[in-house]
Amino acid sequence: MNSSKASNFTPTLVTRDGWFSGYGAIFGNVDSHGDQIERGAFAKSLREWEAKGKLPPMRLQHGSAGNVFRHDDLPVGKWLAMREDARGLYVEGKLLALDTDQGKRLLSLMQNVALDGLSIGYRERLSRRGTGAVKRHLLDLDLRELSLVDEPSNPLSRVAPISHAEAAADRLRDALAAAVAAEAKPKQADGDPLEKLKAALSRVA
Repeated sequence: MNSSKASNFTPTLVTRDGWFSGYGAIFGNVDSHGDQIERGAFAKSLREWEAKGKLPPMRLQHGSAGNVFRHDDLPVGKWLAMREDARGLYVEGKLLALDTDQGKRLLSLMQNVALDGLSIGYRERLSRRGTGAVKRHLLDLDLRELSLVDEPSNPLSRVAPISHAEAAADRLRDALAAAVAAEAKPKQADGDPLEKLKAALSRVA
């Protein structure tokens, strides 16, 4: 088997209806600030969000906190699932308002892997001093928001490529939607009978 042969499957980060998944934080590695998040750091905060019946907002580049000139803290989507596992903070989300210019832009950026980072906005509750490259071990964090970013502080906090099965399901949804739209489209009339008669008579003459 030729390992250099290109795959027919092109990885993408988001389905056409805006669904994606990934890791908002990774446990045990050091980010660009010298922080290392420890497993369990989000447990209390996630329970608090669950009690509210919602999840933290999804923002772009941390909203105005990441860019003071934007003045735009409106969510760009909605987090559908958020939980700790052995690797980190696993998340599933969905872009919203895909019929707007911003929604189309975000979808295109993610589809082309130009916007693939995830970054948490938080308040520190408990930490301990680190050693060497680790300045702090973050033990308990009050999770305030989780943003889509182009360059995350933790290089491993990324949107994950969707699977072959998800990509196939995405194409199937598109095909079904097109079929439904075609069926709902008014059928074109065969043409005006009088005009057809005139055309026939002109061919005989």
